[in-house]
Amino acid sequence: MLLAQPIESTEHSHVNEDSNPEIKRRISLLESHVGFKLDTILKHALKTRDSYTLEHSERVVLLAEQIGHHMGLTEHQMDILSLAAGFHDIGKIGIADQILLKPGKLSGDEYDDIKQHPIIGANMLRSLGNPVLEEVALCVLHHHEHWDGKGYPDGLQGDEIPTISRIIAVVDAYDAMTTTRSYRSEIEIKQALEIIRQERGKQFCPKAVAAILELCSQHPLKSQHCS
Repeated sequence: MLLAQPIESTEHSHVNEDSNPEIKRRISLLESHVGFKLDTILKHALKTRDSYTLEHSERVVLLAEQIGHHMGLTEHQMDILSLAAGFHDIGKIGIADQILLKPGKLSGDEYDDIKQHPIIGANMLRSLGNPVLEEVALCVLHHHEHWDGKGYPDGLQGDEIPTISRIIAVVDAYDAMTTTRSYRSEIEIKQALEIIRQERGKQFCPKAVAAILELCSQHPLKSQHCS
């Protein structure tokens, strides 16, 4: 079972990002690296997304950071991971509402359009002209690549895929499977972990899979319960 299916949104909801500490933390981290205010850009982007996409991204950040720590990433890598995980789906603001918000199954052409969101997101970040955001953009670009080379957009394989992208890929799938959407119910944590285990060395990086399985066996992950 491959997990690289798009996460569509089914309802609009403006989010008060001023009261959200995770968004404030991410903006502060960006500003510390970039050196200028990004509030206007980020607030506009966040307000155009639905509540699920924003909440999903926040959960992905928290889970990815735990896996990153477990895998021994450096402080700089952790900064890039936090930013890339938070903005991995930001390119979805460039996808038409009739596709992004479609409650049912996507057609082949619609899925091809959804698959453009990593490219759109990476280009948005690169347009800011900052070397740190260039690193973030690269990780955003490749978060749907597969370990076996069957992902998108570039069909990268194995160690060609940035480590941070590999972590985001596993966490993205885990959160998507374990949250309820209007068109499908969440699945049990154990079932999600078994699917991830089966995709080790195929869709997912073996080390990233080992990390999430080990973390879930030791204690609950902070944004989701593991059992």
